[in-house]
Amino acid sequence: MIKLKNTSPAHIIDIPPAQLLVDLKANLQTAIELEHSTIPPYLTANFTLFSTSGANSEVSKIIGSVLGEEMLHMTIACNVLNAIGGCPVINKPGFIPTYPGNLPGAVDGSLTVGLEKFSLNLVKNVFMEIEEPENPINIPSDVQSYSEGQTIGEFYNGIITLMTTLEQNAQSQKPPQTIFTGNPANQVTFPEYYPANVLFPVTDLASATNAINIIIDQGEGSSTDPFVEPGDSGQGAEPAHYYRFEQIVLGKTLVQQANGSYAFNGPPIPFDPTQVINMWPNPTMSEFPKGTLAYENCRLFNYNYTSLLNSLHDTFNGQPQNISTALGVMFSLRLYAVKLLAQPHPLHPGFMAGPSFEYQPTL
Repeated sequence: MIKLKNTSPAHIIDIPPAQLLVDLKANLQTAIELEHSTIPPYLTANFTLFSTSGANSEVSKIIGSVLGEEMLHMTIACNVLNAIGGCPVINKPGFIPTYPGNLPGAVDGSLTVGLEKFSLNLVKNVFMEIEEPENPINIPSDVQSYSEGQTIGEFYNGIITLMTTLEQNAQSQKPPQTIFTGNPANQVTFPEYYPANVLFPVTDLASATNAINIIIDQGEGSSTDPFVEPGDSGQGAEPAHYYRFEQIVLGKTLVQQANGSYAFNGPPIPFDPTQVINMWPNPTMSEFPKGTLAYENCRLFNYNYTSLLNSLHDTFNGQPQNISTALGVMFSLRLYAVKLLAQPHPLHPGFMAGPSFEYQPTL
């Protein structure tokens, strides 16, 4: 799905290392944007599952687990970019994708990602396509495999190839050099939420490769095992994102059989469509009349969302202690999302308002 620049053998041979390093930094910035771009759609769908009755809690828990790992992946991409002397850019209007639209990085095919209420079709046709492995394991089910264009795993493998080539070239110099020239103090860890086996300082090729492989494994699994490797998980044995979402679609937990094969025949994952908030898709702040509660809550949501991006930008640009501040702002988003989803849409009877995830630097 992602077109990575300058990772073919011909490009790596023909392009000067200095230019390749510029390309590597650009591709890692794209990785940061890509990981972030999945968070608003997943969050929005999860917000619409909110119910005081506790209905659909298992589905919400699965989406929440994926969201936590997408945030981890964004942090890893920032750590790798910082490790090679780059500077993550997070608090600019262009960092936020337009919804509905393509994900960052020139997504191939017809995939369009929007901000929509939860539905099984959304999970099957959008979320699973985002997370599709390079080689999906043939686990008997009625969910189709998409295989359109380059996958996110191929995108990250291209980054590893480019990074490895540059570091090997640097080490071959006399005296040996390195592309890992970033300030180690800019590395972000957060042991309260992410154990050291999945979020750790990136200081050299080995740690950078290990970190990126965690992203690939958590998203896709391997070509033979749909579960995340024990060393790449902070949550215990869980399926990779693609198969986690497939569980939701099929309503059954993925388990390993006695003969070593895998099947969706574990405990049920119940879903009640009547308990999903009927949000109007792809809301924007401008469509809400000024002075309405929908407008005011959308403005406050977007202001807090922009404040979150500012906190994350500071976190990944020399103030790693700000990660706690960012986390506090992130929790406030839920408050305003719940308020929005409780407001009838002023222009669409029968539908509710919803979060728009737009750049709003001031109140």
